[in-house]
Amino acid sequence: MKYKYHLRPGYKSQNLLIEIFSGAENEDFFANFFDSIKGINPKVDKITDLWMNDEYLFEVTSDIGSFSISKDIWDFAFIMSENNQEGLNKINLILLEDKNFQKIEVNFEDYK
Repeated sequence: MKYKYHLRPGYKSQNLLIEIFSGAENEDFFANFFDSIKGINPKVDKITDLWMNDEYLFEVTSDIGSFSISKDIWDFAFIMSENNQEGLNKINLILLEDKNFQKIEVNFEDYK
């Protein structure tokens, strides 16, 4: 199974994020994602259950800096880091090399 994702700006933002829009509902998603980025030594520091948004937020530190992953009940997952855009780009490069992930290009103008 391939996970499909976009590397795109947040809405009305200059910051990029990774949006997993297909496959995040798979119960193995987190195991597969963390396995794919194991080379950067990710470590989950904190998991927050944002019950009012039906969302989980994982705070992660790694060799390339910190980032967060949110997953909601609509089976979207977002990998974000406002203060570590370079790290986010490195995660994108790792996912590009992983056979389980497929990047789908988007028009950045759609997010302005």
